[in-house]
Amino acid sequence: MIHILLVDSHPIVRKGLELYLNSKPDLKVIGSLESGIEIFEFVRRQKVDVIISEVDLPELNGITALRAIKKEYKSVNVLMFSHQPEEIYAISTLKAGASGYLNKTANVEDIENAVRKIHTGETSLSEKMDKHLRYEDTRKSRSRMFKKLSTREVEVLKLLSIGRKNKEIAQELDINEKTVSTYKARLFKKLNVTNIVDLIHQAKHHNLT
Repeated sequence: MIHILLVDSHPIVRKGLELYLNSKPDLKVIGSLESGIEIFEFVRRQKVDVIISEVDLPELNGITALRAIKKEYKSVNVLMFSHQPEEIYAISTLKAGASGYLNKTANVEDIENAVRKIHTGETSLSEKMDKHLRYEDTRKSRSRMFKKLSTREVEVLKLLSIGRKNKEIAQELDINEKTVSTYKARLFKKLNVTNIVDLIHQAKHHNLT
């Protein structure tokens, strides 16, 4: 039996996945959460094999939660399931420790197959994403732009884009405020901008936020 934890801020998404996955004899959804911060308490109390999580979560974003969970519970496999563009976020989430990434346009059979695949220790990506990672079509492709950025830089960029201040980012990511400034300076340099407005504009242009 594969024990699954669902994490998504939309109840209808969680309920739909739960009904489908529980219809399979060897799959069991044992928890359904709406925020990233709740994952830690749940995993401490229950044995979880696979977590299916959205990237954009209230209180604590999915990538930050993912990194923390993998640090403490290496045996838990995480499938990120998000509306965010996979050619950008698949790379980031795999770097942070995810075993797979699917866009929310995927059908339920794809999700079921991904759960089974990552439970055996394999990596699961869509066929399109798999090909995309093997062959990047242009030098200015979004994935090339993204590969310049570390996972932590992307987290900082996402938080900056929703108006978080350095101090707030430091608290949310549990890092020093000075370190946030360093990441910010690196983002300015890598995205070739000199101010926060242009940084966010450039990030949106490349679908990085």
